[in-house]
Amino acid sequence: MLKPKINADRWDIKREIGLFSSWTRKKIFKFNPNSKNKIFAIDTPPPYPSGTWHMGAAAHYSQIDMIARTARMMGFETYFPIGIDRNGIPVERYTERKFDIRMHETPREKFIELARTALDDLEAQMIRIMKLMGLSGDFENYYRTDNEDYRKLTQATFIELWNKGLIYEDTRPNNYCTDCGTTIADADIEYEERPTELIHLKFKLKETGEDIIIATTRPELLAACQAIIINPEDERYKTLKGKHATTPIYEKTIRIIAHPAAKKEFGTGIMMICSYGDYSDVRLIRELKLKEIIAIDIRGRMTRATGKYELLKIREARKQIIEDLERAGLITGKEKITHRTPICERSKTEIEIISMKEYYLKQLNFTKKIREIAKKLKFHPELHRQKLLDWIDSISIDWPISRRRYYGTEIPIWYCDSCRKPNLPKPGKYYQPWRDKAPFEKCKFCKKTKFTGDQRTFDTWFDSGISPLFISRYMSDKTFFKKTFPATLRPQAKEIIRTWLYYTLLRCYQLTGKSPFRHAWIMGYGIDEKGEKMSKSKGNIIDPLPIIEKYGGDSFRYWSASEASLGSDFMCSETRVIPAGKFLNKLWNISRFISMFPQTNTKKIAQTDKWILSELSKLIKECLDGYNDFNFFIPATKIREFTWNLFADHYIEMIKARAYGSGFTKGEQKSARFTLHTILKTILLLSAPIIPFLSEEIWSKLYSKKSIHQQEFPKHTFNMELTKLTKSLIEFNSKIWNMKKEKGMSLKDKIEIEIPKELQQFKKDLTAMHNISI
Repeated sequence: MLKPKINADRWDIKREIGLFSSWTRKKIFKFNPNSKNKIFAIDTPPPYPSGTWHMGAAAHYSQIDMIARTARMMGFETYFPIGIDRNGIPVERYTERKFDIRMHETPREKFIELARTALDDLEAQMIRIMKLMGLSGDFENYYRTDNEDYRKLTQATFIELWNKGLIYEDTRPNNYCTDCGTTIADADIEYEERPTELIHLKFKLKETGEDIIIATTRPELLAACQAIIINPEDERYKTLKGKHATTPIYEKTIRIIAHPAAKKEFGTGIMMICSYGDYSDVRLIRELKLKEIIAIDIRGRMTRATGKYELLKIREARKQIIEDLERAGLITGKEKITHRTPICERSKTEIEIISMKEYYLKQLNFTKKIREIAKKLKFHPELHRQKLLDWIDSISIDWPISRRRYYGTEIPIWYCDSCRKPNLPKPGKYYQPWRDKAPFEKCKFCKKTKFTGDQRTFDTWFDSGISPLFISRYMSDKTFFKKTFPATLRPQAKEIIRTWLYYTLLRCYQLTGKSPFRHAWIMGYGIDEKGEKMSKSKGNIIDPLPIIEKYGGDSFRYWSASEASLGSDFMCSETRVIPAGKFLNKLWNISRFISMFPQTNTKKIAQTDKWILSELSKLIKECLDGYNDFNFFIPATKIREFTWNLFADHYIEMIKARAYGSGFTKGEQKSARFTLHTILKTILLLSAPIIPFLSEEIWSKLYSKKSIHQQEFPKHTFNMELTKLTKSLIEFNSKIWNMKKEKGMSLKDKIEIEIPKELQQFKKDLTAMHNISI
């Protein structure tokens, strides 16, 4: 009596926790830097714990684990570090919301303490989700970007770049978010079409007293208006060149200048140049050597230069000045328009341009070299390379790296109270200049002894841009660094190509002269069922934790892999995970059936077995092609199609009688049993990176106590010649099933039908399968 070795009739997801504990206890995935195998190092993205982790982000990390497991099964010694990014504006904004406080209104020490507390809870949930998904990373040594070692390295690299002459301080107009309270880089800006009003204003021509009509969306900047420009090709205004106009309300005389930047088709074709409405104002004020007048301060309020509008918020000032202009009869019209508005990526607040003293990292001199590196990187998929190249080509200014924030790595500079020159410490410690005594006795310039520490922090990308250096122990372990840098692969989302990907290339090249990795693996957006990107600001986030707890880590992972091809956006919903669970149970039931038959070896293979082994070789090749490109959609869909639609529906039904030994010789029976186990072992090995729990459970029950994740992928060694008969075989089987169904017959009933000539080699199995009468 045959009895299955797999007793349970369904896959129990509760087994996943025990399997993960077993892997951890046995250190199955422990990285050995002294291994003789080639090292595969992953520059794992440290996620932000700034709120509930959404389903799309969790899917991303499940696939990063698939990369690690794939590399191991390809024979690599795999380095899979885990980190948590705990710096920057999202962390601060989450802390403000959680504790109902404002950062700049809270003592710095207190705010930092609250931020750490807020992050700890979110981090714990992230780590829990990672473990429930079966991530095979190094949880024993996971890092945080706000720990002393990481910040110490960030500061050390700043000091190194300073000593190379790549850092400088300057006062320049910069993007500024009044809500976040800091300068932000171009890479942190999004553009959104927003409704606004185009106001038509009367200016007086000084020489004649005539009215000049100018259209503007920023009437609150009238106090900072320094000139008017007209297009030299605009016939309407040629007589105005060189004349002067008087501004409404402020009665200030300004020049009228012919300049091609004036767009004839926008508004009235006459533009006012203010400091600063946008970056065209910045460029023109520099080019025309106009005086800078600051109308908006860092709090987003109007300055003394705006007169009676001082201290009003920007929108309040805009409303008030429009009312005043209307009362004075100085508005000739209003238009409702949509305007491409620069907004802060984090807060969605409209960006202002404010002149501030900041530190800059030189990048303009490096764009050519970074472009060369970008061209050599292997992209998965290739289509995302252009996003990086386009961004590099758009860079026009050096990178402002200083921020007026609290929760970030501090800029390690003390200023001499006498000569005001910056003094930098030696690298090797974590410095907090806003609270610490200067780590030197005398100013290196004037030898005086009193100092004031810098209050600012670094842009968060300045921190995260050194992740490949941190994980490879740059500046702390030369041997480990030599083995693990450059990393093999950087996995990341497509929306941070222009930030994390670019800044990492720049930072690491400036410090090491090398590209920090050889492959860039780019994942698309997780989108909701309306096709919109999932984000906290839209409120359409789906929490992955209850879904994983309900359906299991493998179901979640299999959904992630089979939802969309690499680099494409993918739909997220609980209902889309359910079919993945059905496939896992199908595979479990197939395995349970096969488990009742003992494993055998044979050299004499039946023709039906040769056919399915031919299809198996094809499957192996297709899956390995997908795995070599780290595109898990390919193996996920190919394995499902083969397992369910071919192996289960056709092959197993064809050889079931032979496997039992009913009406067949011992040799024929042995061939069937050999083939069943060969195929199941292969399916499990090919599935292991995607569904690590279920594959491990079945493998350990049937084939080996040595983990499936310590095995290598199978080779496609069988002849694929017989795959040409697959279509005919499927059509013949389907034809008989349909005939019996139409006639109300049982599938076990006898049927008279002629087996096609090309399928005669499978005659004995087909006859037993369909009960064909000869």
